[in-house]
Amino acid sequence: MATAAKEIPFTWEGVDRRGQRVKGKVIATSEAEVRADLRRQGVVPNRIRKQSQLFSTTQKITTGDIAIFSRQLATMMAAGIPLVQAFEIVGNGHENQAMQKLILDIKADVEGGSALHEALAKHPLHFDDLFVNLVEAGEQAGALETLLDKIATYKEKTEAIKKKIKKALTYPIAVLVVAIIVTIILLIFVIPAFEDLFTGFGADLPAFTRMVVDLSVFVRTQGWMLAVGFGGGIAAFLYFKKRSKKMRETLDRISLKLPIVGPILEKSAIARYARTLSTMFAAGVPLVEALESVSGATGNIVYENAVLEMRDEVATGQRLQQSMENTELFPNMVIQMIAVGEESGQLDEMSGKVADFFEEDVDNAVDNMSSLIEPLIMAILGVLVGGLVIAMYLPIFKMGSVV
Repeated sequence: MATAAKEIPFTWEGVDRRGQRVKGKVIATSEAEVRADLRRQGVVPNRIRKQSQLFSTTQKITTGDIAIFSRQLATMMAAGIPLVQAFEIVGNGHENQAMQKLILDIKADVEGGSALHEALAKHPLHFDDLFVNLVEAGEQAGALETLLDKIATYKEKTEAIKKKIKKALTYPIAVLVVAIIVTIILLIFVIPAFEDLFTGFGADLPAFTRMVVDLSVFVRTQGWMLAVGFGGGIAAFLYFKKRSKKMRETLDRISLKLPIVGPILEKSAIARYARTLSTMFAAGVPLVEALESVSGATGNIVYENAVLEMRDEVATGQRLQQSMENTELFPNMVIQMIAVGEESGQLDEMSGKVADFFEEDVDNAVDNMSSLIEPLIMAILGVLVGGLVIAMYLPIFKMGSVV
């Protein structure tokens, strides 16, 4: 089997159709591919060079990049710019070379006669079934501009929730990591100096001090084994987490029951469910088909499995309200609002209201969590670092009381 050619970054300079000098960067497998791609865009290349990779790495395409791309494309189509030209403008102006190549590849497929949803479907890592289905619905209804705007709004809101939660969790984790590093430094470099001092006392050390000294000796002599074991444990955890759906489901189920964090993750999953359902239903996607895409957008396997069960029940004729109630995962308020939406024929609008409510609730909960976690972190820091300091000064206090 032939191996795929390696993609490398290139820089280029040339002249466009208007005779103006242009330049840019692109990722391709060869200079010939770059030259052919530029000619398709109406650019006559004068110079193409491989970009040095000694100090640079290829940027990854993030979900944030896809969200921004969706908004840019929606804005340009709303301004009346043709689809192919919009792709060319967005692609050539992108700083992320990998994203630039992705956009220009999609543009080439559309120019070759493919429908937009077909071109997007060739890149499943970046455009999921939900994105592709919504674009297809927009193309079939002749409302691609409107659907792209809905997709952009959906992506922006879901990304905002993710960033909010990540930001709230990053701070305490970073502080705890720093506290552990400081503790290790104290155990390796500071405690031994006190240990030598205590040896000259010729007296028994307090139990707490002896425990800290023994811990320092262990870290200095056997610490490498602890580090290897800890690193191996993390590597094994990440390996099996990626490959075992059962493990991910167990972790997601446990995470929903955690204090403080659990309710936030639950509200976030419900907000994504409602936002995705609203967007899909507004696009005219049938409910059973919409639930298929909604399941993967919840961000939690427990809710994903529940939505798939709901899809099967709805397919047999059961109302969405009843199927949601059967999962025992949705608050009564959400179920009642969905029931009103079904009765009034405004399921998309009511789902949108549910999403708005829970997105705001997540924002408030994250802010509250941050204010709760800060004093907790300070207490942990005090116990870790302050405990070591107290342990080292206990013998000195003991000597002072004797004198």
